[in-house]
Amino acid sequence: MIRGIRGATTIIEDSASHILLETEKLVLAMAKENDIKPEDVASVIVSTTTDIAGAFPAKAVRSIPEWTYVPVMCTHEMDVPGAITMCIRVLMHVNTEKSQRDVHHVYLNEAKKLRPDLITT
Repeated sequence: MIRGIRGATTIIEDSASHILLETEKLVLAMAKENDIKPEDVASVIVSTTTDIAGAFPAKAVRSIPEWTYVPVMCTHEMDVPGAITMCIRVLMHVNTEKSQRDVHHVYLNEAKKLRPDLITT
């Protein structure tokens, strides 16, 4: 079964170093929380709010040891008035035996406000 695992984080400035660091932290936290090995990942979609343009967050995912060959794609989120800013979101498609209920979605930094109902740690 392929399950979608969601994650999101925010950055404090639109710089390559912040984008890459926070994206890597998020992806590694998602993998740890869900016991994910790179070979179990079918693909990853990374989106950013339109105020982020300093780097491709997919580069952070491909730079993680053993994640080089995981298919990753970047896109922008819709620019909705009043929405969270400086936000990076990840949707990871993973081969897993876990039920939908047992998947742990990960929200870091200010992105915790997006889905407080899903925060477990």
